Amino acid sequence: MAMIKKTDIRALTLDQLQQHFISIKEPSYRAKQVYQWLWEKSARSFEQMSNLSKDLRKKLDENFAINVVEVNNAQFSNDHTIKNTFRLYDGNIVEGVLIPMDERMTACVSSQVGCSLTCKFCATGYMDRKRNLNADEIYDQVVLIDQQAKQNYNAPLTNIVYMGMGEPLLNYANVLKSIERITAPDGLNMSYKRITVSTAGIAKMIKKLGDDGVKFNLAISLHAANDKKRNEIMPINEQNSLKSLEEALKYYFSKTKNPVTYEYIVFNHFNDEIEDAMELAKFCKHVPCKVNLIEYNPIQFADFINAEGDKIDAFSNYLKSQGINTNIRRSRGKDIDAACGQLAIKDQTVS
Repeated sequence: MAMIKKTDIRALTLDQLQQHFISIKEPSYRAKQVYQWLWEKSARSFEQMSNLSKDLRKKLDENFAINVVEVNNAQFSNDHTIKNTFRLYDGNIVEGVLIPMDERMTACVSSQVGCSLTCKFCATGYMDRKRNLNADEIYDQVVLIDQQAKQNYNAPLTNIVYMGMGEPLLNYANVLKSIERITAPDGLNMSYKRITVSTAGIAKMIKKLGDDGVKFNLAISLHAANDKKRNEIMPINEQNSLKSLEEALKYYFSKTKNPVTYEYIVFNHFNDEIEDAMELAKFCKHVPCKVNLIEYNPIQFADFINAEGDKIDAFSNYLKSQGINTNIRRSRGKDIDAACGQLAIKDQTVS
C-alpha cells in the first residue's frame, strides 16, 4: 500500500489551518492554538501540543508533518564561534553559524542547499544548488542557534544575518516568509532592525524589496567597484552590472529609506589599491551606506589570499577620508571553516 505523503503543516497560513479544522468538524480556534505551538513555542512534534486532546493530536500526526531541522554536528572554534551542519527532513544538509561577541549574539543562516551562483572566492559557489530552503527550515536554524547561544553563553540571539549558504534573493518568497515569522508577535517577535539579508546583487529582486517595503537591513556583496574585476570574481555581474545595481539601489532607497551595507573582501593584489578604494568611494555616493571591509578566508578551490594588513588599513583610511562609515571585520571561526565564504558541505547528504 502506498504511503500517504503528509503535508508540511508549517507551509499553511493561519487561514488555511482554520479551514482545515472546520472541514474536520473541529472549532476554528484550534488553528490559533496549533499556530502558536508551531511559531511561538517552536514545537517539534504534535505530542508537545498539550492543550489539544490526544485524539486531535493523533489526527494531526496522521495528516501533517513538522519537518524539523536537526543539528547533525556542531564544531567549536578557538574564538567560541560554533559551526553547525543542519540535517533537513530529506537528508540534505546546510550550515549555520553562531558568532558570539561581547555585545551581540549573531546567527548566520543558510537559505539554499548549495548555491547557483559561482563566485570564485566562495566555497559554497563550488557546490551545486540542490534546492531552496522552506521558510520553516530557515526559522528552525534560528531557533536552534538561539538555543545554542543560551546553553553555551547564557545569552539569547540578538542578530540574524542571511549570509550562509545560498543567494537569499533567489529564494525570495521563503526568505521573506521566514523573516515574517521570526519578527511577528505570534512568532519569535524579533526586531526587523536585527536582521540583515545579504545578496550578491540581483538588481530586479532588489527593486522588488523596495516595492515590498521591507524593513530589514540589506547588505550587498560588492568586492569590486568596476565591472571588469567584478565579472572576474562574480559571474553574476555580467547580467547585473554595477550600473544596473546602482539603479536598483537608488530605487530601493527611494522606497524604503534604508541605508545599505557594502561588503568588500580585500584580496591581495586584486582589489586592494587606493585606486580600488577610489572606485568604491564613488559607488558609495549613490545611496546612504556603510562599508564592511572583510578579511579573506582562503578556500581549497581558489588561489586568492588576504590583503596585507597595512593595505587594508590604508584602504579603510581612504574611505573614511571621503566621509564613508567604514569598519574592518576580522574573521571568526576560521579554524573550523566557519568564516565568511568558507561554508561548504564536504558530503552533501547525510543518511
